[in-house]
Amino acid sequence: MHVEALFDNMAVQKDAREKFTKEISFRSKDKDISPAKALLHVATEDEAFMAFNREMDAYSIQNETKSTTSLSYESLESTYEVEAELISRETRRDLVEVLDAVNTVLFKSRGFKRSSVPMDSKCSYLHSVLSSGYCSAILLSVVYIEVCRRLNVTILGSRVGEDFLIWPQTRNPEELFKITSCHSLFGIVNGKCVNDPRTKASDIDSSSLSGLEIATIRDIIGIALANLISLHWKCASRSNHGLMLTSPLRSSGSFSKNDRSNVHLLRPQDLRLAIMASERLLILQPHNWSLRRDHGMMLYYSREYEEAVKELSICMAFTPEEESEILEVFVEKLHYLCVESSWNKSLGHKGHLSIP
Repeated sequence: MHVEALFDNMAVQKDAREKFTKEISFRSKDKDISPAKALLHVATEDEAFMAFNREMDAYSIQNETKSTTSLSYESLESTYEVEAELISRETRRDLVEVLDAVNTVLFKSRGFKRSSVPMDSKCSYLHSVLSSGYCSAILLSVVYIEVCRRLNVTILGSRVGEDFLIWPQTRNPEELFKITSCHSLFGIVNGKCVNDPRTKASDIDSSSLSGLEIATIRDIIGIALANLISLHWKCASRSNHGLMLTSPLRSSGSFSKNDRSNVHLLRPQDLRLAIMASERLLILQPHNWSLRRDHGMMLYYSREYEEAVKELSICMAFTPEEESEILEVFVEKLHYLCVESSWNKSLGHKGHLSIP
């Protein structure tokens, strides 16, 4: 039964990845994509992977992986609470009233708060966010967008400096910046960053709002995935603080002993989660050469040398000439590691081949 449960777990991972790919398919119009659904599929796959690694009994694995999505979708039904809030006010449903009701439900009734910890896995997965209320800025934006979408209110977003700002599509942006009870609607939605003079977000007003580059839904999903890559890479390399993905590319000659020891210091589960997030982001951004380069380097650190060669070879077709030359040298070295890996498998032991 335990083996059967493990196969079920793998099926959950595969199904979640397929649903994610379908949700963000380029055959779909951007407005028809649900960032919440896409990121819940991400959470389902990663939760199933971590459950698999914990080698839980069959019952626990099945319960954990199957419950993730259903519980999360129920938690997204804040729309009904907003409707109830609007009915209780007995006022006309203009944009300001709707947004105020959304803010009341999300921030007061449901207690959503931006996490002060920038890299926290509990704040980086949507199902955890919906349970705890603590979330990263980008996932709070996703929740806000999803709730407003169900109320037929279009929410726009843009990256401004280090922050991601959201606001409703309106012909009268001035009303978003009117101060009521010490806060503006724009400030309530986007948090403290809009009042912090150290941030670019604090410079935004009703006049400059229209000049911002609007992010697509795919862009928003991409930001969340990029955050996951950073989070899991940081966790994977925690024992080797400051390790850069691209460090081996700059090494002269053969792979140094330091490069090889770094591979051993990486946490396998976190490295695999970073690779999984990178795989999904590459579906969204297949021609992003720096992303594909970093993906190839993670595969190298994971000792998946043949896959690393494949990804880095594809990457060379898109990179600037100088970067391509660096990658070419590194890929040649990787070919030797592929041979070494093949020999070790055939001989049934592990070892290292010295590359001249």
